[in-house]
Amino acid sequence: MEFLGLKRRSTFSLASWARLASELRRRRIDVLHAHKFGSNVWGTLVGRLARVPVVIAHEHTWSYVGRPLRRLLDRHLIARGTDAFLAVSAEDMRRMIEIEGISARDVLMVPNGIPPLPSARRDVRRELGIPADAPVIGTVTRLYRQKAPEVVVLAAARLAAGFPGLQVLIVGAGPEESRVRALIDAQGLSDTVRLLGLRDDVPEVLAALDVAVSTSDWEGSPLSVIEYMAAGLPVVATAVGGVPDLLTDSVHGLLVPRGDSAALAAAVERLLRNPEDAHAMGRRGRDRQRREFDLDSMVRRLERLYEDLHASARTRHRREASRSVLDAHRHAPLPTSSRG
Repeated sequence: MEFLGLKRRSTFSLASWARLASELRRRRIDVLHAHKFGSNVWGTLVGRLARVPVVIAHEHTWSYVGRPLRRLLDRHLIARGTDAFLAVSAEDMRRMIEIEGISARDVLMVPNGIPPLPSARRDVRRELGIPADAPVIGTVTRLYRQKAPEVVVLAAARLAAGFPGLQVLIVGAGPEESRVRALIDAQGLSDTVRLLGLRDDVPEVLAALDVAVSTSDWEGSPLSVIEYMAAGLPVVATAVGGVPDLLTDSVHGLLVPRGDSAALAAAVERLLRNPEDAHAMGRRGRDRQRREFDLDSMVRRLERLYEDLHASARTRHRREASRSVLDAHRHAPLPTSSRG
């Protein structure tokens, strides 16, 4: 594997894209796989200019309501100019088809996967001075409006009186940090809610939690939720985007409406007061993650897709051949992890 940095100074740095096209031709690249909107646009243009046999676009969070230019480019440039347009969830795929008008035959869902979480090597509770029997909930997120971190704080305000010693850990950073910190102070929660910033010990943090939460207003298929499942944690998450594809309500965790701190608090309380049920949900979530949302499974599916699309690229009616490949993959059973 080799990294090639383009050293772009702006999105429209044409010299950098020309360099990429030259490298693709020189190295005779067989497959160009772009991720997320900007790279999907440029990957389609550069890939076709360089005559790469297979060009794939991959959308990770569909959130284009009110963005007509993006929808237009998705439909007329990316969907028509690539051999496959990948979505990470059934809900994202539905929106791409029904809202953007992309042909269902051009879109394929490939579920996200993560590598196995390493074992925790340190006791984060002890490092933070949290008693072993204290109830601890937490979230690993970016402090952006999309993630609605204020909902966690408002839920904590509802829970604090009923759970003495409650600790709420928020891991992450972003432009909403000052607003979240001000809300913590305004709610009198400075001893309850802790902003831990960016950390490189997520497995250790997850091992310190009793319940993990996700409060996003929109999502594709969030890796954080998959990590919570891998850690064997019961999860309370907003029922947005592809989250219901990951968690079946009351089986692997609890789903709540977005922006509803009262519902979030009630769901967390249910889990904290019923630890046996919570642990059972966590175990079922971990088992499902290992079977269905494992990196090995995702890689094997992409490998097969690359190979089949590359073989179809040599046919005379290329677009119809690519669609036939996607049809076959759409109806094929998903590969499961050997670690499941």
